[in-house]
Amino acid sequence: MGLKTKIEWCDASWNPVTGCKHGCNYCYARRIAERFSGYDSVTMKQEASPLLDKALEKPEIVETWDNLYFEKWSRKDEDGKPTADAKLIKAPYPFGFTPTFHRDRLQQLQKWVKPKVIFVCSMADLFGDWVPDSWIDEVFEACRQSPQHTYLFLTKNPERLCRLADDDRLPNWRNVWWGSSLDNKKARRYPGRFRDHTFLSIEPLREYMDVGLGSFGSAEWIIIGAETGNSKNKITPDKAWVDNICEAANITQAAVFMKDSLIPVVGEENMRREFPWDMPWWKG
Repeated sequence: MGLKTKIEWCDASWNPVTGCKHGCNYCYARRIAERFSGYDSVTMKQEASPLLDKALEKPEIVETWDNLYFEKWSRKDEDGKPTADAKLIKAPYPFGFTPTFHRDRLQQLQKWVKPKVIFVCSMADLFGDWVPDSWIDEVFEACRQSPQHTYLFLTKNPERLCRLADDDRLPNWRNVWWGSSLDNKKARRYPGRFRDHTFLSIEPLREYMDVGLGSFGSAEWIIIGAETGNSKNKITPDKAWVDNICEAANITQAAVFMKDSLIPVVGEENMRREFPWDMPWWKG
C-alpha cells in the first residue's frame, strides 16, 4: 500500500502496519479496511502452513512474512465466485482492521528513488500499546535505509513515543517528523519539550480547543481539518475555533496547513497551506 494518496499534506502513504484498536467512531481507515478485508488464497516462496499458523496464533495482532502473500480475486460474481476475467491481486487488508504487520512492504521505500514526503502508517497507529517494539524497530530500519524521503509519523499515543525516546530507541533524524493527533482539548499531547520536528494534526476539529500561548508546546506545524462523511453525529467547526488555533500558531511561529474540508468554514481566501520546511525559520 502506498504512493497514491488523497491526503493533502503528504506525497505518499506507506503502510507496513495496518489496523488499530483506538475505536474512534469517525475513523475513515476502519471503513476502508473493513470494505477491502479478507483473502481468497495464500502464495509463498516456501512451505506455507508453518508460517500461516504462526501468523494466526495471536488473533489480536497478525504478523506476516515477506514471502507470505495474501491474495484476493479482483472480480467476483453475485455468488462470490471469481469471474472469467478475474486476477489474483494482493489483499490490502486480509485481516480487516486487526493490527497487522505486512513485512513484504518494508522494501517498498527503496523503489521510490525520487524524494517524497511520506505519511507512515496512515491506516494504523504504529505507536499503539498493542504494537510490538520489534515491528516499530523494523519500520525505523526501513526508513533509515531510504534517507531521501521525509517521514511523518502520527499517533494518538504520544507517551509511547516519549518512552522510546527515553530508551534512546527513537531516531533523531532531520527528515523525520513526530505528530500527535488531537480531536478535542483533552487529547494527549507531548509532555513538555519532546524533541525537534513535532507537529499536531487537529482532525476532525470537533470543539473549541481553548488554546493560548504555549498550548501547543514545541509543535512546529499544525494541520487542521473538519470531519468528513455523512455521520449523523458529524460536527461542523466554527470559524472562530480555527481562527483561535491560527492565532496561537502565529505566536509560536508554527506553520499551519488547512485541509480542503475547511474551505466551507473559513473561505478559500483564508486558507493557509504552509509546510514547515518552507518557512523562513526552517530555511535559516
